[in-house]
Amino acid sequence: MSATLRSIAMGDGTAPVDMLAALFEARGWPCSADSAEEISGEIQGSWATYQVRCVWRAEDRVLQLLCLPDIRIAKEKRAPATELLALINEQMWLGHFDIWSDGGMLLYRHGAMLGDDGLLTLSQAQALVEAAIEECDRFYPAFQFVLWSDKSAREALDSALIDAAGEA
Repeated sequence: MSATLRSIAMGDGTAPVDMLAALFEARGWPCSADSAEEISGEIQGSWATYQVRCVWRAEDRVLQLLCLPDIRIAKEKRAPATELLALINEQMWLGHFDIWSDGGMLLYRHGAMLGDDGLLTLSQAQALVEAAIEECDRFYPAFQFVLWSDKSAREALDSALIDAAGEA
């Protein structure tokens, strides 16, 4: 753990963008603080490099995390992809997947309400980012099955969720 992250972790919380910047730096993930309210970066997952963007809305005390797996959904695939989204979102406890209407980009979105102080702890930051990457990795194959293998939404989800007995 870097000295900066260690000193932040010892406190009760930090401004959300500052905490996320320290987390990204400590993990060696490239990032840029686009403003005092926004940070973006890249994280390598199991299937792809994900673009992660976090936007802090101080007036609402909400931190929105977006994770983009760089999957665009063509218009002719929107119906099965939307069906797959519904099946996936039924299984999610935190966050959800969506398709941006402008451009058909797949994204994972989660909004975290922070307390009255508007501070983010290290454990909260880690949990938010790790959950986003885990969910994108978990369902990435299902989207590929729908988009490239012409499987139905149910077949794609069932195929993607098969647990392997070991690792190759």
